[in-house]
Amino acid sequence: MTEPTITRDLAPQYDPAAIEEAVYQRWLDAAVFTADGTSGRDPYVIVIPPPNVTDILHMGHGLNNTLQDVMIRFERMRGREALWLPGTDHAGIATQNVVERTLREEEGKTRQDLGRDTFVQRVWDHVNRKGGTILDQLKAIGASCDWSRTRFTLDEDYSAAVKRVFVQLHDDGLVYRGHRVIHWCPRCLTSLSDEEAEFHDRETRLWHIRYPLTEGSGHVTVATTRPETMFGDVALVHHPDDGKHQALTGKTVRIPLTAIEIPIDVSTVVEREFGTGMLKVTPAHDANDFDIANAMDGDLERPVVIDEHANMVDMERVPEALRGLDRDDARKRIVEALQAEGLLEKEEPYRHAVRRCYRCNTVVEPRLSHQWFVNMKPLAETALEAYREGKVRFIPERWGKVYENWLTEIRDWNISRQLWWGHRIPAWYCQAEGCGKILVAEDEPATCGCGGELRRDDDVLDTWFSSWLWPFATLGWPKETDDLKHFYPGHTLVTGPDIIFFWVARMIMGGYYFLGDRPFETVYLNGIVRDSLHRKMSKSLGNGIDPLEVVERYGADALRYNMVSGAAAGTDVILDEKDLDASFAAGRNFGNKLWNVARLILSNLDGAPPSLRDVDSSQFELADRWILSRLQHTTRAVTEHFH
Repeated sequence: MTEPTITRDLAPQYDPAAIEEAVYQRWLDAAVFTADGTSGRDPYVIVIPPPNVTDILHMGHGLNNTLQDVMIRFERMRGREALWLPGTDHAGIATQNVVERTLREEEGKTRQDLGRDTFVQRVWDHVNRKGGTILDQLKAIGASCDWSRTRFTLDEDYSAAVKRVFVQLHDDGLVYRGHRVIHWCPRCLTSLSDEEAEFHDRETRLWHIRYPLTEGSGHVTVATTRPETMFGDVALVHHPDDGKHQALTGKTVRIPLTAIEIPIDVSTVVEREFGTGMLKVTPAHDANDFDIANAMDGDLERPVVIDEHANMVDMERVPEALRGLDRDDARKRIVEALQAEGLLEKEEPYRHAVRRCYRCNTVVEPRLSHQWFVNMKPLAETALEAYREGKVRFIPERWGKVYENWLTEIRDWNISRQLWWGHRIPAWYCQAEGCGKILVAEDEPATCGCGGELRRDDDVLDTWFSSWLWPFATLGWPKETDDLKHFYPGHTLVTGPDIIFFWVARMIMGGYYFLGDRPFETVYLNGIVRDSLHRKMSKSLGNGIDPLEVVERYGADALRYNMVSGAAAGTDVILDEKDLDASFAAGRNFGNKLWNVARLILSNLDGAPPSLRDVDSSQFELADRWILSRLQHTTRAVTEHFH
């Protein structure tokens, strides 16, 4: 197809397929999207929320990136040095899962069969084949990013920034290795942060279990939703002001179905109104119980009775008939055995919130484990102060309060993941007997100071640990690059409210801690794209719309117009997935009207019109002055509304 020329001889009918691709290519050839850090013009910067490297375009991307494009093009037209920086995220769990699934389905192998180095190379091969797909799709919808500055969170320079941050935080006493109860996904086989283990309501049962008193004088009843964890109990506790249980303090009971004896003690954290008022303490499988056990006696056991696959383990504590069973199967067998021995007092329906893995929806297992953590409170203080002083604002404003509440109640961040794909933790363990040193460094040390050999930590960092550096690592930090000097701090972030905790708040914390300034001043939170039944569009529901199909049928401008025209600040966009005409024909028709207006004007021009700057305003007639005044009024109003 020959490239069309936009002249006064426009085609009689608007045909986006005939012009959009060629026009976009002319923009690329002319480098009109490329920002110049030496221009001296006032900068305006947006960093793209980096999509997963193997992701494909969906309507959420269509909305989010069109909003960014509107903002960046507007500031570019105003003469500012506009940088819209694109890139992709390596997406540790998601990308590794894709490659592992392919390996299992096509070769019947696991990553362990290949070994770490070979498996990681397989992932790189996959990324090199698929990694640019979503960026090419963003180009198809007209995104005017500075593609010359495209970044990837596993680029060599970016990896150097990640290591620098880890080491600096460790040296500052904010990164530490701890032995605590974390959220564990038995399917992804990795730990998760609080934000990655999402709460979902679940219908289950509350079982009232009788723990026989060792002295033989009766029993103590405990209510639990997880009878399979009772083999990890180390104590029963009640509130010290709970009169009905006072006489039991100091006595011992047997864990049902076993001969294991545990003490009865007191704790002020017990909710007297829940269940029977007596709480079982399982420190290896409940974060609150872990804290209770620490407060009671630091020497108490912390037995792990459910392994990383959510199967029952522990040869000493778990009855032989239950060993190796999945936690759900074990629960059924345990309830049956309790009933048979007269140890189940009653059971009742119970609805409560259960954490699930944000990637695979598996119920997570609280599990005692050695992990790396970041002490977040010192980082959060500056980010919280910035919001309260108006240095960072949220649109819509209500999300600012959500941000504030989260920072106020922030907990330490578990940053280690039991994966092979990602930024490997720069920590080494001395293997010499009796040493036990952990060395943290940007470059691999040769040996320990004692002369012992070193073993590198097998884990990688949480994906969000690299993406929280996105506003400045993409500009070359920790090097003092020209881009960093000219384009940091940035100005606007456009993203969804679902990652305020994962990403937005952490970027603000990181910006202040490592560069002493906010990464952006405005956080614009767009709504969610929903179907005609107001359900979020998703592949699992089969209610999505392919943006590229829309571009093919109606044109990129039609898609962009319809997405933006229905997207008031923070409101959801409703599309009819069964009737694309109802959703996108209006945008195409509007484009056709503009086309016809242009044809009419061009057909009445005698040569190229002069610039308004070159026209003597005294020659304007009243109608001309009225039209120009309305144009100036509209320009002023639009500019004000953009800010």
